[in-house]
Formats: sequence, C-alpha cells, structure tokens
Amino acid sequence: MTQPTVTFIGGGNMARAIYGGLLDSGFTAANLSVVDPSAAAQDNARQAGIEHVFDSALGEALLADLIVLAIKPQMTKAALQPLAGQLGTHSLVLSIVAGINAESLASLLGLSDIGHIIRCMPNTPALVGEGMTGLYASTEAGSAEGKALAERVMSSVGQCVWVENESDLDVITAISGSGPAYFFLFIESLTDAAIALGMNGESARKLALQTALGASRLASLSSDDAATLRKNVTSPGGTTEQAIQAFEASDIRGIVAKATQAAARRSVELSKEFGL
Repeated sequence: MTQPTVTFIGGGNMARAIYGGLLDSGFTAANLSVVDPSAAAQDNARQAGIEHVFDSALGEALLADLIVLAIKPQMTKAALQPLAGQLGTHSLVLSIVAGINAESLASLLGLSDIGHIIRCMPNTPALVGEGMTGLYASTEAGSAEGKALAERVMSSVGQCVWVENESDLDVITAISGSGPAYFFLFIESLTDAAIALGMNGESARKLALQTALGASRLASLSSDDAATLRKNVTSPGGTTEQAIQAFEASDIRGIVAKATQAAARRSVELSKEFGL
C-alpha cells in the first residue's frame, strides 16, 4: 500500500511530536517534509531522519497529500499568504492552529471553499505519545479517505475524537488543549502542600506526580466513572472526606467551570483577532 505524503508547515514542538509519532508508527521518512525558517527546527527534522527539509515552502512540498499547518496563530497570515494558490488540487490541509477558523484558513490559502480543510486541536502530552486531539471536518471535507488520513496522523501521538461543529473546537481547546496546564497547576500545588507539611522537595514531587499518574491510569482502566472512584476512596469520617469537603467549600467545581469558560472565550477571541 502506497503511503501518503505529508508536509509540515512549521517544525516546532508539536510538529516534531507528530512527525516523530508517524516515524515511530512505521511511516516512511521519505514521505515527510518539514518547512521552517528556524535552523534549530530544521536540525531536529534531519536528526529524526527526514531529508526533505526546507526554510521556505517549495512547489514540491506543497503538492503533498496532506499539508499540516503547525504554526502559531499570530504567525498565520504571514506564513500562509505566500502559499495562496500553490497547494495541489488534491491536497488536504490539516490545521493545528488554535482559534483560526476554516473559512479564514481557506481565504489565506487562496482556496475557493473549506472543502480541503480539517481543523484539529491537539495538546502537549502528544510529546510523549499520550495526546488528546479533537478534529473537525466540514461536510465537504468529510470524505472517509480524508478523515481517515487526518486521524491516522493524529492517532500516532495519542487518541482522537471528532466533533460535529467547528465551534466545538473552542470547547476542546478549553478542556484538553489547555487542560494539561490545569493538572500541572494541581501537581504544583500538591507538591507545595507536601513541602509545607514537612516533606522534602524531591519526595513531595514524586508523591504528587505518581499519585496523579496512578489516579489517571486507574480512571482510564476502570469501568466506574470519576464520581464513583472518588466515593470509593472517601471513607465516611476519614481523611479524604475532610479534604474533599475543603475542596467543595472552596467551590472547586465553580472554579473549574469559570476557568474553562475563560479559555473557551479566549479561543473565540483568537479567531476574531487573527482570522479574517
């Protein structure tokens, strides 16, 4: 079976995670290209075994079966406008650019419609193969072949879920896109709490990290939902109950809701700020 060709516009950390995942899954390096003006990004791609590395997008690279847009939102216009009208007629665009909607991307790339664009929102655990990616394809871009290719690429670094509406990606951004930072903050806070209770820094960090890892692993493997698992740990009158009551008294659910609403709102703002 012939493998598709994939070109990455942008070779930063997320692109590096994705092409690394593809290579680890058996994808042929000769079918991959990376375009990035950064010498460091180019070196990383070559060290991974990719030979087709460029500082600017060339005609051949833009004729790939899949063009992965792995650039920052504020760089989108400058990076894509020079590519307008140069993509292959069969090329599918997979955008991991946060907040920039398909209509804006199509306009910047000189495409007549959004039929060749699939948007996705991955997260940083993709760097260790444990990513969570939300994908959206319009009706026009939703061919089985195109969606299968996009999912194949993103599944190389974790799990995927498709959403029905493009606006759902703002929710994905708020929950899983920004979500790792929420858990890092909790780990950081739990570590600080352990130190305040007299634990040394190294042990405190290990306790917090392994507890987070173990709890996540248990939740992912269990048939019980998170609420049931929490109740299973919370003995009446015990230590866990006291901690949970303190969390609830501080309105932890309201805090999480407020935080994720703020993230979703900012995702919408990005579309207006950097889109067309």
